[in-house]
Amino acid sequence: MKTALAFALPLLLATQSLCAQDTDALLAETRKTALPVLPKVVKAMQTAVKEQGPVAAVGVCKEKAPQLLHEIRQQTGWEIRRVSLKTRNAATGTPDVWEARQLAEFNIRAANGAKPEQLEIGEIVSDDNGKRVYRYLKALPVGEVCQTCHGPAASLPADLQAALARDYPHDRATGYAVGEVRGALSVKRPL
Repeated sequence: MKTALAFALPLLLATQSLCAQDTDALLAETRKTALPVLPKVVKAMQTAVKEQGPVAAVGVCKEKAPQLLHEIRQQTGWEIRRVSLKTRNAATGTPDVWEARQLAEFNIRAANGAKPEQLEIGEIVSDDNGKRVYRYLKALPVGEVCQTCHGPAASLPADLQAALARDYPHDRATGYAVGEVRGALSVKRPL
């Protein structure tokens, strides 16, 4: 028995070490590939608001951001999307169980003083079919430009409220303050 344990323990430790290295490599590669889309979306929003007003930002959010995510999906084969506990577009932004759990944890951590821009998680899990996948979630904090469309609903200009009601009739994505977790960038990679 002692011999079997003496053999199994180093093997188990080596396996755990390899898994940690694999997870670290997956995290680094996912960050490098997926995160550059975020400043592109923010810049497009800022430009739209500055040059054409807040209503133009609705089009950026509805069309440009999904287009940028689609380009990454085409290049990588990964599932990549934006999710939130308070969705603007329920059809594309409703989190699955794993994402919802992580978003709730992000909110707890942010409420306890963690900086939302630093909140992320990456882990290997089994999907609904029992296949191993790498899941990654990066918090999207509310910045000043986000307040334009995601701030208190009563403070949004009438034309913006009308555009949101037209494009997102089931919108729940208002009432945020700067520094809160608005949602997250979600990546699911097959292994």
